Amino acid sequence: MKRLGISLLLTTTMMASGVVLAHSPGEHAKVYFKNLKDGDTISIPYKVEFGIEGYGIVPAGTTDKRRHTAGHHHLLVDHPGSPDLDEPLPHSKYCMHFDNGETETELNLPPGKHTLQLLLGDETHEPTDPPLMSKKITIMVR
Repeated sequence: MKRLGISLLLTTTMMASGVVLAHSPGEHAKVYFKNLKDGDTISIPYKVEFGIEGYGIVPAGTTDKRRHTAGHHHLLVDHPGSPDLDEPLPHSKYCMHFDNGETETELNLPPGKHTLQLLLGDETHEPTDPPLMSKKITIMVR
């Protein structure tokens, strides 16, 4: 019983002081597309901008203490299914890595319908816990 009381006291103190666990974005953190929304039609090339709130951006491989409160973007393009959120994100034709902390890129997709989704990864490309992921949007490229 004494241990339970100490554990509850410690948890309450951490919550009240605003302590954030490493690689754990707060409940109000989000990633999003600044200049695209579901159903948009674009012409290529198109500069897409990534937004983030409540968490930071650092390059992949960052080893100082900033790595605990920041990550870097990954852009999922036409990703089949859902990515494995318990493993580092692989480099593939479905997953673009922005290892230098970039917050925008130029899209050069073929004409047609495409899906896009942002997913934040830590210094080793593993998704944050809980995952900081945008809604999946569908765009048309003409």
